[in-house]
This record gives sequence, structure tokens and C-alpha cells, in this order.
Amino acid sequence: MSVQYRVVFKKNDEAVEGPDDADVVIRIDAKYATMNPTAAFMLGKLKNEGSTRALFEALWSGDAQATISRLASRP
Repeated sequence: MSVQYRVVFKKNDEAVEGPDDADVVIRIDAKYATMNPTAAFMLGKLKNEGSTRALFEALWSGDAQATISRLASRP
């Protein structure tokens, strides 16, 4: 399953990784990127569009945390 990650810094300023036709799109504001992604999802800070199964797989595998951290630390 494919995942697209979007870390939002401000309106029209996002760091994006993943295909446009991904099974799930995960979006989080940069200010919440240091949170555990599962906790952020439960608190409504991490949003998703698409397959919930793909979201949970990304959360459980640790891929979401690694990718979100990397995108949020852009130069």
C-alpha cells in the first residue's frame, strides 16, 4: 500500500513525499510533527484521507514517524 505524507508549515507551504495516487494521504501541521503519530491521530492533529488500513500499517511499522520527522526538519 502506498502512502503520501504532507507536513504543513503554513498555507501553501508543505513538504510532500509519496505518490499522488497513494492509498492514503497523511497530513500533519509541522508544529505537531514531534508528537508520536499515533497520539497525534487520536488527538485529531494528524489527518488522513483514504485507506484507514494503510494509515494503521504506516503507524504500526514506524514509517510514519520516521518520514514525518524527516519532512518536518527540512532545511
